[in-house]
Amino acid sequence: MVQMAKRGYTLFISLYVIMHFIVSFTEVEVLATSLSLFGLAAFLLGYFFLPVKQAGISLLLLVIALIIHLSAGTSLIEGTVSGFSVMSGLIALLLIVPAISWVLEEKPYIESVINFAQNLLNTSRKFYFGMMVITQIISYFLLFGAIPMVYSMIDDFLSSQKGEAWENYKGTALLRAFSLTTMWVISIPSFVFAVHTLGASLALSILQGFVISFAGILLSVFFSSFQERHYGIDLTAGIQEELSKIAKSKEEDTNGHRNALEFGFLFVTLFGSIFVLNALWKVELLLIIPIVITAWIFLYFIVRRRIPAIFENGKVYAAKNIPDKAQQFSILLAAGFLIDAVNQSGYGKYIIDGLFYVTDAVPFLNFLWVLPFVVIILGFIGLGPLTVIVLVSGILQGVDLPYPPEIVVLGITSGSVISIMLSPLILPSIILSSVNRLSIIKNGLLFNYKYAIAFYVMVQIYLQSFVLFFL
Repeated sequence: MVQMAKRGYTLFISLYVIMHFIVSFTEVEVLATSLSLFGLAAFLLGYFFLPVKQAGISLLLLVIALIIHLSAGTSLIEGTVSGFSVMSGLIALLLIVPAISWVLEEKPYIESVINFAQNLLNTSRKFYFGMMVITQIISYFLLFGAIPMVYSMIDDFLSSQKGEAWENYKGTALLRAFSLTTMWVISIPSFVFAVHTLGASLALSILQGFVISFAGILLSVFFSSFQERHYGIDLTAGIQEELSKIAKSKEEDTNGHRNALEFGFLFVTLFGSIFVLNALWKVELLLIIPIVITAWIFLYFIVRRRIPAIFENGKVYAAKNIPDKAQQFSILLAAGFLIDAVNQSGYGKYIIDGLFYVTDAVPFLNFLWVLPFVVIILGFIGLGPLTVIVLVSGILQGVDLPYPPEIVVLGITSGSVISIMLSPLILPSIILSSVNRLSIIKNGLLFNYKYAIAFYVMVQIYLQSFVLFFL
């Protein structure tokens, strides 16, 4: 029964994504109804094999949406048809982006990049900076899957260096680096959805997020020096010890250098293609990204004459990976239903008006001070940044805000950065704890709360300066 439900789920969620692209290009009303029905069917089938613990959040969102529809007197049938199509673009993105890993598995690209950069990372500060940069680059391809991959590479390199000081050193670099990607990396679904929903400029949002992210990396490097002094360990000596071992045991690997350069080329072609196509083709960003990724993957395997590998990977992905995403997709489908209910009922305006009322009641406080805390607080009750940003952006979509959309995007995503670093209930922290064997509280809250406060202040200085000088 469970296996049949998983196969049915894979079928309906795949049809849902295919229908999303068809509806996006044809805009036929009848097909739009079919899209919603496929989404509803997948949503219901998920509960036949999802554990109760994993189904809890999506059920909560569903119940809240139903209460809103009933209290507002809006049509439940119309709400179902429109609500279960809201997340089609985001689910299509989430279904396709992980296929990028098929390319990375073809060659030891990541190992080659790290080996290539080793001689440039010969001090603790340089190595820390390098870990954060590499994690951000890999996150572009693997999302939070970059955390265990980069940790494995770094842990193998620093195999002789053990203890909490070293785990703090590695863990804070990886977790902070990944969290900062939610401010600018174009393949991060929460960032893309916020930019798309709020109508922000992609180029300005990426540039702004990248600058703040880079400042966040430098801030983290600064904080790491205090941590090194706190533990009283010379990390640079340990790093140089490991580098000397490699120099003695390993000859120059020219093939590895070629792989590193090839990886750089792959990164530029994928990122550049999305950016150029977005500038030339006036369609939604959520439509462009999965199309470019699909074409890029096919072209890679065609050039390498490895077309059968596409079908081999596809079979494994359909059989195992798609059902494994049922919890995430169920939450998004329920969130779309809730967003549609809030917008149809008009309650979204009341929520935002309430936030403005609070900020107006407190001197020197404005909406941008409070906005990140919406994401942070919801993160501490178990809602991941993607779910929260989907909800908040969806509600803000229909509200006339006195700020440029790019500033609002930064306000929301800065909250997701802090939420990922601190919340013990969000997946990146859980994954990091599973690989370094430290508690989730220690990896997240205890190691990062001072940095999170400093980061919040830094972002607010930027946001409030913009409001002061340009609005």
